Amino acid sequence: MTVNDDSFTNWKTREEIAESMIPLIGKLHRERDVTVLLHSRSLVNKSVVSILKTHRFARQIAGEELSVTETLPFVQALTALDLGPSQIDIGMLAATYKADDRGLTVEAFTAEAVAGATGANKIERREGRDVVLYGFGRIGRLVARLLIEKSGSGNGLRLRAIVVRGGGEQDIVKRASLLRRDSIHGQFQGTITVDEANSTIFANGNAIKVIYANDPSEVDYTAYGIKNAILIDNTGKWRDREGLSEHLRPGIDKVVLTAPGKGDVPNIVHGVNHDTLKPDEQILSCASCTTNAIVPPLKAMEDEYGVLRGHVETVHSFTNDQNLLDNYHKSERRGRSAPLNMVITETGAASAVAKALPDLKARITGSSIRVPVPDVSIAILNLQLKRETTREEVLDHLRDVSLTSPLRRQIDFITAPDAVSSDFIGSRHASIIDAGALKVEGDNAILYLWYDNEFGYSCQVIRVVQHVSGVEYPTYPAPAV
Repeated sequence: MTVNDDSFTNWKTREEIAESMIPLIGKLHRERDVTVLLHSRSLVNKSVVSILKTHRFARQIAGEELSVTETLPFVQALTALDLGPSQIDIGMLAATYKADDRGLTVEAFTAEAVAGATGANKIERREGRDVVLYGFGRIGRLVARLLIEKSGSGNGLRLRAIVVRGGGEQDIVKRASLLRRDSIHGQFQGTITVDEANSTIFANGNAIKVIYANDPSEVDYTAYGIKNAILIDNTGKWRDREGLSEHLRPGIDKVVLTAPGKGDVPNIVHGVNHDTLKPDEQILSCASCTTNAIVPPLKAMEDEYGVLRGHVETVHSFTNDQNLLDNYHKSERRGRSAPLNMVITETGAASAVAKALPDLKARITGSSIRVPVPDVSIAILNLQLKRETTREEVLDHLRDVSLTSPLRRQIDFITAPDAVSSDFIGSRHASIIDAGALKVEGDNAILYLWYDNEFGYSCQVIRVVQHVSGVEYPTYPAPAV
């Protein structure tokens, strides 16, 4: 047998093993509310090839691919346990098992590692929580996709309604079409049908009522059977507590803003300060995409090295706030054609750091340049540290943070020397550290942070909503603190 034949046979074997994982992972998710992860990446509803590609990510840890032959026994062991709702990272299970020298079987080790989610310790499956989207623009539609994707168990978040202003003939058909196909993020994974007579979109079996209203005061959500719901305002029209309070109508319990909040509205970056939210807080903000991109790595650097001062320069994709061609705009430069120009503009991300990291005493400044790409941005974070370090030390620290710390869902780490912006479309992390671009000299460190300012940010929004709704389940093995 030639080397090529041997390689192809090995690939087919791994395909077969990955295929055998799919029904096990699906059954755990549907029947027990268990999400199987591989180094913080969900394997639920993934294809054979996608599962194999996700396993290759383990090269970031030990320089070699994690094989499905290593992880399949852990998936099989999970199916034999009395598991409650949880997230189980089989990548972490495999890594910690390999480092364990007690000679335990995979079954015994797995049972011990996830004991907090089994038997008398397990969390009972909760009733699903209603969610309403107010607005249906770029972020609204991506949040809708994520909510529909995560509705498989029927016990999590349930997208019940979308509130929009009437747009004329075939409005609901056109909005469904925008949900179905996206020029940047591709086609919706599933089926979408429309019931125009009842103003309802059916997406993968989820009935989503389309409510037409010009103002929050016009809607009584209880009339649609919606109760105790979380409303996600993705219009950005209201930013302060007074304006957002208009959403607290019958049927709505909490309001989450997908833009920086003003005044005393808490700005929440999941993974950093979401645990500071008071249970009775009804109005909160998920800050901006750039704030979510810079705050987690900034916290990681502050915790390890201390930060004296910093500056962030964001090279940001253009957005719908800009003009397609030169035209009037209330901002001085944003009226110039977005696809044809680099546009210097302001960013509130630097000032928003203080809300998410109140203990950080360092002064952080910032500015932004909008550039002619439709999605994915990069933040260049220039930090003066409290002590000198080396490039190798910082790389090791950030790699470890991305894999084993509580920030591993927020921070990703890439070593590919030829990576460019389009490679990060669809990333679910808030921030991706480009290892090859990192610069360190003495007490100065410059981090290059990619982020999908649409999808990665939408994932952060969903994490915050899961947290405040009580359906954010614990992860096992627990990340290192």
